[in-house]
Amino acid sequence: MAPPQETTVNPATPSRVVNGISNSFSLSDGKLSINGITLLSEVPSNVTFSSFSSIHKSSNAPFSIYRRVKSRAHKGGFLGFSQPRSSDRLKNSLGRFISRDFLSIFRFKAWWSTMWIGNSGSDLQKETQWILFQVPELNSYVFLLPLLEGKFRSAIEPGVDGHVMICAESGSSQVEADTFRAIAYVHFGDNPFTLMKEAYSSARVHLNTFRLLEEKSLPPLVDKFGWCTWDAFYLTVDPLGVWHGMKDLAEGGVPPRFLIIDDGWQSINLDGDDPHEDAKNLVLGGEQMTARLYRFEECEKFRRYRGGSFLGPHARCFDPKKQKEILLKALEIERTGKARSKAIQSRSTDLSSFDSKMEELRRELDQMLAEREDVSISVDGNHCNGSSYESQDMGMKAFIKDLRTKFRGLDDVYVWQALCGAWGGVRPGLAHLDSEVISVKLSPGLSGTMDDLAVDKIVEGGIGLVHPDQAGDFYDSMHSYLAKIGITGIKVDVIHTLEYACEEYGGRVELAKAYYEGLTKSLLKNFNGTGIISSMQHCNDFFFLGTWQTAIGRAGDDFWSDDPNGDPMGIYWLQGAHMINCAYNSLWMGQMIQPDWDMFQSDHVCAKFHAASRAICGGPVYVSDSVGCHDFELLKKLVFPDGSIPKCKHFALPTRDCLFKNPLFDEKTVLKIWNLNKFGGVIGAFNCQGAGWDPKERRVRGYPQSYKPVSGSVHVMDVEWDQKEEAGKMGNAEEYIVHLNQVEKLLLMNPNSEAIQFTLQPSSFEIFSFVPIKKLRSDLKFAPIGLMNMFNCGGTITEVEYGESWKKIFVRIKVKGVGKLLVYSSEEPKSSLLDGVEVGVQWSSDGKLTVDLPWKEERGGASDLIFAY
Repeated sequence: MAPPQETTVNPATPSRVVNGISNSFSLSDGKLSINGITLLSEVPSNVTFSSFSSIHKSSNAPFSIYRRVKSRAHKGGFLGFSQPRSSDRLKNSLGRFISRDFLSIFRFKAWWSTMWIGNSGSDLQKETQWILFQVPELNSYVFLLPLLEGKFRSAIEPGVDGHVMICAESGSSQVEADTFRAIAYVHFGDNPFTLMKEAYSSARVHLNTFRLLEEKSLPPLVDKFGWCTWDAFYLTVDPLGVWHGMKDLAEGGVPPRFLIIDDGWQSINLDGDDPHEDAKNLVLGGEQMTARLYRFEECEKFRRYRGGSFLGPHARCFDPKKQKEILLKALEIERTGKARSKAIQSRSTDLSSFDSKMEELRRELDQMLAEREDVSISVDGNHCNGSSYESQDMGMKAFIKDLRTKFRGLDDVYVWQALCGAWGGVRPGLAHLDSEVISVKLSPGLSGTMDDLAVDKIVEGGIGLVHPDQAGDFYDSMHSYLAKIGITGIKVDVIHTLEYACEEYGGRVELAKAYYEGLTKSLLKNFNGTGIISSMQHCNDFFFLGTWQTAIGRAGDDFWSDDPNGDPMGIYWLQGAHMINCAYNSLWMGQMIQPDWDMFQSDHVCAKFHAASRAICGGPVYVSDSVGCHDFELLKKLVFPDGSIPKCKHFALPTRDCLFKNPLFDEKTVLKIWNLNKFGGVIGAFNCQGAGWDPKERRVRGYPQSYKPVSGSVHVMDVEWDQKEEAGKMGNAEEYIVHLNQVEKLLLMNPNSEAIQFTLQPSSFEIFSFVPIKKLRSDLKFAPIGLMNMFNCGGTITEVEYGESWKKIFVRIKVKGVGKLLVYSSEEPKSSLLDGVEVGVQWSSDGKLTVDLPWKEERGGASDLIFAY
């Protein structure tokens, strides 16, 4: 995984002095303290603290990162412990705290994590991935990060009477230990965002098993608009549906620049099926979760596609209504099955009514799918008139070729896969691979997480695991085929299955190392080293072992159009929870990968709420719209006509005043997220109240009493200007113009101004753009704001130049996009030029200056404006 070059570090003995600077931490008399302030009391005598330099010996990190870490080594150190008996799973208290606010991230499902706050060690949740403590006595913060050590990984758990427990586990009864010197890392700082950077940089230098985001290249899709097939088709995805989905969006003026063909394209079957045929009539997610991959090539639906089928004038239409009917029928079957299960739980003995209804519904669904199949065959079996395609132009390769022929701006096509191949892994006998079905065992830590259908199914069917020695061959065999047919990347899902199947393979760390090393090599060979989106990966095993090459991944649980288990508050309650997950997870994930806020549906009742967050999240924007179900007016607030997006320069994070609050169900906190554009900052305020984790029920549930209007405030100093070096100067401006996107209002603000007050209705938002004002002369002020019709208006400004010529002051702005440009100008300009031609502007005495901009294809949508005074 890591290159062989290493930077050698001179070993040092444990000491409170590093490079002549006293370490911030000390451990004595049962107290872990920072600069004299107790963080943890009642620390057991078997717990140790070691300075960074005394533990760390060498690193493969770039010298710039290593030097940065070494210069701040006095701000952190390692915690360890020892026990008299060896075990594969050891728990130990690190000490006790009460009455100290913390923010944490914990795994609420096997796959996904979310935020949690409290003020005692007993308030923590199982499978906690990190803790950020507030230390108001020093106006600072402390970060506690569980690590990997040897063949063990660790996580935090709650203890009794305020104790913080650390759990180190190997995942295999054959791998035991009794002593750890660096099972957790602590770091101290006065800026929580800088603190996170420094802590993960130290972990990167120490572990040598992952790389920071700054060390990697991002996939090109991060700056673009895309479409994913999942919510449109689920497992019924086929070429005809994909073609018309792309066609609808392109003709609507928002052409996708990347396409993700999600689950449903692979050749999978169930253990009892014919080993050489696809599983039949799978529709909804869940039905495929015990199926296994039986060949690398695409399934029959895609394999029988003939090149040119959709390029001719008589290509068959797609019927979205029938597609909806199929999904609704499958959903009815699913609900009947759940009702039957509940009847069994209530000890009902007569299940005949459920069985007969299930049989009838299944027969109706099979008929609908057969009719759809007939249509698909009639389409795929006919060439378009005058086609020059040969008979060998068939299958996914021909389909991808036709997509690129028709949709010229389509840069990337990704396909879905599970880390182990399919949900149930690989069917034994595939190609030259040595694979077997492994019975899985969940780690005890997962007993505190939410019940999950996917976990239940994997436990039911086991995992068809390719031997770790062949992990590289496995991925290369699959990915080299995909690359050959025109696929440019993969969405890797179901990542946290290895920890269930590691008993005979040296434990979870060793098994993960083998798989991620194989995946890394395949990415470098087949997908330019960048063609991957990770998903269902929210555990430190992945982040510490699987991010050497992976540079982007999902920041939150799925976008749910509604709750699959029954919706206590209509369709709204899970929408805010999704946004909270993404925002707070970005705090740690953003150190290693670009946070991906997931797709959404533009015709959803909360679509505008989601769209606004995606606009300023700093990552890609993509939807999972069903064919014919689009809000193009909304999408055009996110996407330029060429399929690119006005992307922020950072990844969105919660503002400092939200870190130790509960924006989910405290009935008073608005989620605020900050980001940076090239010429200003932006804060999105979102009322996410209404749902969240319930520790007693171990599930995310609705909190209806919280779903109400909430008030808040925002200030220019809420933007963390110093988190990008190039933005630092903007944070020192004397005055700012503030644009409120939704109410279309302009306000003036300086660092000493009172905060702006606002009230948001449930599931609503406001976007505040803060732009430094340039004083061109004593009575002339100017600030470029951007296109008013875009959610991230500041992202549309690409260049700004101030100057003086022929005794005239001028401002030159380059803007990308179409719509109404808004700038603040305290005076009306004497002349205004658009691409060298005089243009009319609208100006009012409050400084609001607007001009309409066209989209010029030949200029890549860019407009060049000059305002002269």
